Amino acid sequence: MKHTKKILGTMLLTAAAVAVTSCVDDSKLLFAFEKPASIAGMEYLNEYDALKTYVNSSANPNFKLGIALTADDYIAGGLVTRLANSNFQEMTAGNAMKYASCVADDGTMNFGTVEKFVAAAKAGGLTIYGHTLAWHAQQNNKYLNSLIKDKELPPSQGVGNCLHIKTSEAKTNPWDWQIFYDLASPLLAGKTYSFSMRTKASAATTFPLWIETPGAKNTNYGLPQISAGTTWSVISFEFTSRSDCSRLLFNFGKFGGDLYFDDIVLVEKGDSHNMFSNGTFEEGDLHSKWSKPGWHSYTYGIEPAPGDAAVDIYTDIITNGDAEGSAVTNFISTHVGGSNSACNIVDGVGKDGSRAFVVTSAGGGANSWDTQFFIYANRPLVDKEVVRISFDYRADVPNNSESQSHAAPGGYIHYDAGCAVSFTTKWQHFEKTITVNTTISPTGNMQTFAWNLDVGVPNAPANKYYFDNIKLQIVTKGNTIPLTPAEKKDTLTWAMNNWINGMMKATGGYVTAWDVVNEAIAGGGDDGEGFYPLQSATNVSADDAKNNFYWQDYLGSEDYVRIAVAAARKYYAENGGTNPLRLFVNDYNLESDWDDNKKVKSLVHWIEKWEADGVTKIDGIGTQMHVSCHANAETQKSKEDHVVKMFEILAESGKLVKITELDMGYVDEEGNSVKTADMTQAQHKAMSEYYKFIVKKYFEIIPVAQQYGITQWCITDSPTGSGWRGGQPVGLWDANYNRKHTYAGFADGLAGK
Repeated sequence: MKHTKKILGTMLLTAAAVAVTSCVDDSKLLFAFEKPASIAGMEYLNEYDALKTYVNSSANPNFKLGIALTADDYIAGGLVTRLANSNFQEMTAGNAMKYASCVADDGTMNFGTVEKFVAAAKAGGLTIYGHTLAWHAQQNNKYLNSLIKDKELPPSQGVGNCLHIKTSEAKTNPWDWQIFYDLASPLLAGKTYSFSMRTKASAATTFPLWIETPGAKNTNYGLPQISAGTTWSVISFEFTSRSDCSRLLFNFGKFGGDLYFDDIVLVEKGDSHNMFSNGTFEEGDLHSKWSKPGWHSYTYGIEPAPGDAAVDIYTDIITNGDAEGSAVTNFISTHVGGSNSACNIVDGVGKDGSRAFVVTSAGGGANSWDTQFFIYANRPLVDKEVVRISFDYRADVPNNSESQSHAAPGGYIHYDAGCAVSFTTKWQHFEKTITVNTTISPTGNMQTFAWNLDVGVPNAPANKYYFDNIKLQIVTKGNTIPLTPAEKKDTLTWAMNNWINGMMKATGGYVTAWDVVNEAIAGGGDDGEGFYPLQSATNVSADDAKNNFYWQDYLGSEDYVRIAVAAARKYYAENGGTNPLRLFVNDYNLESDWDDNKKVKSLVHWIEKWEADGVTKIDGIGTQMHVSCHANAETQKSKEDHVVKMFEILAESGKLVKITELDMGYVDEEGNSVKTADMTQAQHKAMSEYYKFIVKKYFEIIPVAQQYGITQWCITDSPTGSGWRGGQPVGLWDANYNRKHTYAGFADGLAGK
């Protein structure tokens, strides 16, 4: 299954026209007329009843005959609705129940179409097969990736004091830098102790901790290592002393930079007495029990604990803001009666006596904007981008200003940038950070900040305005760290549960069968046990990796399905579900002959792994079967043989079996797909026979207790421009809603003929 496209809409009028003209069938012609052979050859189709009448519900109580439709077409209540109601028992919504159709970029969910679809199905007496709860395609990648983006370190000044050790460089051996702590009471041989501390470093490092009694040559090596990362973390472990030891040795000789210790606790197991004095470093003075070898040159002492602060990073987007160069393209002034022009750069008038930008106003203008100063960015500013503006300023005559931001100098769409300043004759400094808002502009292209200088018109004085050390900078956050794999899994587990809960609320227990996971199995590779692995961003094309969101890469190959199944069962029950819930794993190419059905074998293997926890229960397997009838007899025989093998493997699995997305094209002797317009009657009849073969074999091979249904994926032939098998004869009806030979083959298969 790839995607159901809306292949019905433009054909409905044609179908309606056919229905209207059919009333002449009861009128007698006044002259003899011989029917064309093409029409006569199709008349037998009139003898067939609606498709669902061929389903023996008494013999197959679980079996549902389904059709895939766009939800909006069925909700509309027109021809498509009537056709579905009269021929089928169940519907699958092509796209309406998929993640990307319901979840917005900010994570809000809209199930309005789903709720209308459920209401319409109830009114029409049809059930719904849910498609699909978990999938890698048609996800809202923007939202999901935002959930697992690198996190900013929280602004902080740290907590209290800590021990700060500063080394000049990394050396060769761990003992090349050491710090000692001498205990008031020794560690005793054979006793077990618990040790913990908070650590942080300017770069990630790991180093050994040893214990000994000075001069006794009884150093205990092999204790767990101490690690320190760039953010505060707690390390803790237990150890058993092999001898009586009164000193701890921290050996960080291979580290160069800043190292921080805090909240050190050492207790005998089962006791609460901390053997470290002032392990929090809050008493102000470093306890004399800390020391270092006299020849070690590093420094250490108690200091305020540094925080893990997110740092603002500033990127300049203008040049020559100090007016020291000749380029003035970023700075423009306008004058009454004149056009935009480059600002004057004047020597000896800057804040430090060097150079500055000078805007001269003759005063007395009619409007405050008759004299302006612009800062013009090197590129358009992006909506929500954070920008810092700063400069030094003064004027010969005190005056106020007004600020704006807009698309370009002289533009007419403005908004208040909130950057107005009041000029005095003394130098002042202005600095402000703003968030860009481009939505107010029809071009969506903010690029300029402007100051109106003739404020107080018509009495604005003649004046000179001076600007120096101008900066226009993009502000981004630094010191971000990736979420850990565990954090990503936890976040996406929440997202999966939130999504499935929302869908179950929208369907209110009416949808009792679902594709709980769709297209999980890769079509190549080896999982180490001779089967295909799951699809992953690591084993697909670059485009697929970019466009899809592979939940399994974060949740794990086994937990991915277990999480989805658990969520479906939990939230179905919590949202009105009382009938038995059937969860299917759905996939395509299970009938593949090129790998001797390896994909269906792999799927059965993975289901066994997913269910090995003793909790997860997968009720059924969905096989998509987007097949083709082949003119080459040898090829066609191979295809049919492997359809049979697939059904045998599925039957042996003991799972419910549903053909979830059956449709068919035609391939000629040269291996080319034949378009509907070029199909012959003989080719249509060959397709009819293949449909009958597939449906009959389903009923013959799949035990009655495992038969859960067949869904036809395309109601009509696909339009030429469709994204799904465009221009191919994939329907049971043609584009005008006339029955095709395939209708007969499908019906005969259902009837067991």
